[in-house]
Amino acid sequence: MNFKAELKQRTEQVEMLLAGYLPDEEGYRGRVAQAMNYSVQAGGKRLRPLLMAESAALFTETEWCAGQAASGGNRLTQQALPLFMAALEMIHNYSLVHDDLPAMDNDEYRRGRKTTHVVYGEGMAVLAGDGLLNYAFETAVRAFDTAETVEEYRRIAASMKILAGKAGIDGMIGGQCADLEAESLGENVTEEMLLYIHQHKTAALIEAAMMIGAALAGASAEEIQSLEKCASNVGIAFQIQDDILDVTSSLEVLGKQAGSDEKNHKLTYVVMHGLEESGKQVARLSREAIEILSSFPRRNLFLEELVEQLIYREK
Repeated sequence: MNFKAELKQRTEQVEMLLAGYLPDEEGYRGRVAQAMNYSVQAGGKRLRPLLMAESAALFTETEWCAGQAASGGNRLTQQALPLFMAALEMIHNYSLVHDDLPAMDNDEYRRGRKTTHVVYGEGMAVLAGDGLLNYAFETAVRAFDTAETVEEYRRIAASMKILAGKAGIDGMIGGQCADLEAESLGENVTEEMLLYIHQHKTAALIEAAMMIGAALAGASAEEIQSLEKCASNVGIAFQIQDDILDVTSSLEVLGKQAGSDEKNHKLTYVVMHGLEESGKQVARLSREAIEILSSFPRRNLFLEELVEQLIYREK
């Protein structure tokens, strides 16, 4: 397997898939739709939809293609998987739009270009984030139209519950709340609070991706729980690596301003434990995640490589 070539092809497929679900930019609400589309089409790793598709492939031989239903596997993953992939990426991008606002992280660059509020203004950026969050659920709920059996309805309902929970106050928003609270605490932030932030602000949507993929494919409750633990490790390691890159990288490599954590006086895992210990924690979490993935009867070598590449990325 040529991993880089496979990743490039699959990422391009996600880009095409997303383009098919974005709103048109017509009428009096055209400006907010334009800001929404600008935010989503800024590029990125498309980690979450990729993880969702590859997690589904752990339990059924499903291949998806932009612009059409997936092939192979069970009928539900063929029809519903692309809808949830697009929805989760919309939620992720809404969170980035709001994160970049002056009231939050106050970043001017995201993925190498100006952030949404810099281009469209703060008010429109708030609306764009709100629009993406709501549009995500408008998209995902269409999966119910594809169901033909009670079991399929149950799988979609379970996936909707995961999506809502991981994006809400007990998921990503809860992590963002704790992150804001931590700014006023300074050096009094505990490691427990810091890990809560990583677990919820970053890992929650990665958990959603892998759990939904498994749920749609018919995985058992125990298998979904194992993937949740795997995704938790991936998310925390991903965030610690992000903190490492904020110290060691540059705008040209990272695609956004390096050193923003220091500028905003944020206490990170790197500040608390240093670069060396942070690197060791990333390695431990990565190893545990791969061990979980390799424990399933059906191996997905692309998914295992994807997890390692994402954790040890340079940007």
